[in-house]
Amino acid sequence: MLTSTDFRGLLNQRFFNNFLPVPALNKLYPAVCPPDFQLPHVNGEGSIRLSEYREKQPVILYFTRIFTEKQYCPLCFPHIKAMNTAYEQFVEAGAEVLLITSTDERQTQIVIRDLGLKMPVLCDPSCLVFRAYGTGQALGAPLPAQYLLDVEGKLRFKHLFSFLEPNAQVSRLLEQLQQLKG
Repeated sequence: MLTSTDFRGLLNQRFFNNFLPVPALNKLYPAVCPPDFQLPHVNGEGSIRLSEYREKQPVILYFTRIFTEKQYCPLCFPHIKAMNTAYEQFVEAGAEVLLITSTDERQTQIVIRDLGLKMPVLCDPSCLVFRAYGTGQALGAPLPAQYLLDVEGKLRFKHLFSFLEPNAQVSRLLEQLQQLKG
């Protein structure tokens, strides 16, 4: 379901903390390791630390915008579905996709179930990782962004939100991943 008239859960502390517009910042540099983090792995066990992937495989950090378990961003909803459909292509190319939401763990579990998400889903309700990566925010939630890290954990590609292209197309992410293999 793309959206609902059920707005319960929308007006919470996260909403108010992310209400004012903050533009996406271009503060992470290519060929440098972005900040490490550890977040709960909602559709798996325990938590995931980004640095665990270094020297193992490339990683796509997929920050997405979900307001509540019933309210999806209309610009991000089709992209979430497209990324989920293409998940096996990313895995076959040797990468892991980590979807990061700002919803709490309960809301995130409902989203995983309703959308049948296959990729690891991490939740960051405090939005600290979103802020560390400079994704920006507006109208109650952080903005979407995508980052491709190579096997050494260094930034090789980033896409920050714009109204012209809110999310990097799946084909573009796959192309960037193929260029890593060069």
